[in-house]
Amino acid sequence: MGDQRRSGILLHPSSLPGPQPIGTLGQEAYDFVDWLVAAGQSVWQILPLGPTGYGNCPYSCYSAFAGNPLLINLDKLVELGDLHKDELPVPAAAGETVDFAAAEKLLNLLRTAARRFSEARVPARQQDFAQFCQDQAFWLNDYAFFAAMQKTEPQHSWQQWPRPVRQRQPDALHRRGTELREDIAWHKYLQFIFFQQWFELKDYANRRGVAIFGDLPIFVAENSADVWANRQLFHLDADDRPTLVAGVPPDYFSKTGQRWGNPLYDWEQLAKDDYSWWRARFRWNLQLFDLVRVDHFRGFAACWAIPAAEPTAVSGSWLEVPGEQLFSRLQADFGELPIVAEDLGVITPEVEQLRDQFKLPGMKILQFAFDSGPDNPYLPHNHRPNSVVYTGTHDNNTSLGWWRSLPAEGKQRVKDYLQRPCRNMPWPLIETALASVAELAVVPMQDLLTLGAKARMNRPGTTHGNWQWRLLPDSAYREITVQLRHLTHLYGRTLCIPTETD
Repeated sequence: MGDQRRSGILLHPSSLPGPQPIGTLGQEAYDFVDWLVAAGQSVWQILPLGPTGYGNCPYSCYSAFAGNPLLINLDKLVELGDLHKDELPVPAAAGETVDFAAAEKLLNLLRTAARRFSEARVPARQQDFAQFCQDQAFWLNDYAFFAAMQKTEPQHSWQQWPRPVRQRQPDALHRRGTELREDIAWHKYLQFIFFQQWFELKDYANRRGVAIFGDLPIFVAENSADVWANRQLFHLDADDRPTLVAGVPPDYFSKTGQRWGNPLYDWEQLAKDDYSWWRARFRWNLQLFDLVRVDHFRGFAACWAIPAAEPTAVSGSWLEVPGEQLFSRLQADFGELPIVAEDLGVITPEVEQLRDQFKLPGMKILQFAFDSGPDNPYLPHNHRPNSVVYTGTHDNNTSLGWWRSLPAEGKQRVKDYLQRPCRNMPWPLIETALASVAELAVVPMQDLLTLGAKARMNRPGTTHGNWQWRLLPDSAYREITVQLRHLTHLYGRTLCIPTETD
């Protein structure tokens, strides 16, 4: 950011169409990149890529480093010889939702692929696999062991494993690792294939002038390889249970606040190790993505610490976090940080100072802009160039759903500000985002398709029915190519890609 105005689309790979029960990193992803280019877009924003846990939520993963094997494309494994074409399942019927249960069943087919890969012993591929395992050993070994254990103890979190394994006693890890060696090797193969497919897709997007905009949740799931392998970095008791968990305090929207339940980091311990875990996490994310959104950025200034025994967030208190030290260390490692701060909600001057000290763009959400007076920071006349403007995010209703839910007076405020009748919502909102001075404008795919609330991606505070929306194979998004390209050019967001002769 900072060198040219851009615009892009928010669409998680799981929402891509295709023959598998969930969108993958296959041909449909490449076709989507081509469409982005045709429509004048130069950024593809996605959600976290990790292996999802309860509720299929990409913000609650079994690892902060691993990839979701459900996104692996099977046709690409046929091309490599790890699968045979006649082994592929009958293509899933086209539908508007992801079928997570059917996708999980395909993992057994990936066992066949792993076995064939091992038996083929193709030197070049074996060397690539060995190099991947060596390069990613700092997280891969723990994750593969954790994932294998999850299969043997499917109803239990890691805190219910046998104590010697839970507390990582070397002899116990060696014995159990020997017993689980086939499963451990399988999970390493899955990660090898996932990231091979991911980096091939990213390279294709980059060569076509499209930057990948990733997402890094600040907190990790309690039942994750990260907490099990780094127990000393979290506020845990002698039984490895959290003593402090994350959330947000009571506010206008909730009298009891929000109790998220993620274990809080022990920042004193992190500092003693020179923030090596966080530095490794950012290093990996900056390889995976060209730009990274840091979720709940205010948690790097202070986080709401809730005693784990409390059922709500009411009894929490603010716990200061050495965000300045961490980001100074990151800046020393990586130079200018290609990071976007998710600075939504009630933001204090300390959070703004931390964001601005490191010149990080913030977020502006147009759906939040019209419920108060002219000082509302989300109104376009209050935007600043170093920011990212959205019509809405994955946590909001679709913009059409939002518009339809507004009372008459709310709709009138929008019309008065935009100075138009807004009969073709959400396109007036999309055009307003593209016209903003914000250097990057991002529109969720559902808004471009003028979809209502049924297409919403997530409803915060609920655990069922989320993350399921999916593009139809013959979706009308190609019909809006010319319109989107025109508006993108009109507002100076068409990226000029230099050719080899320039």
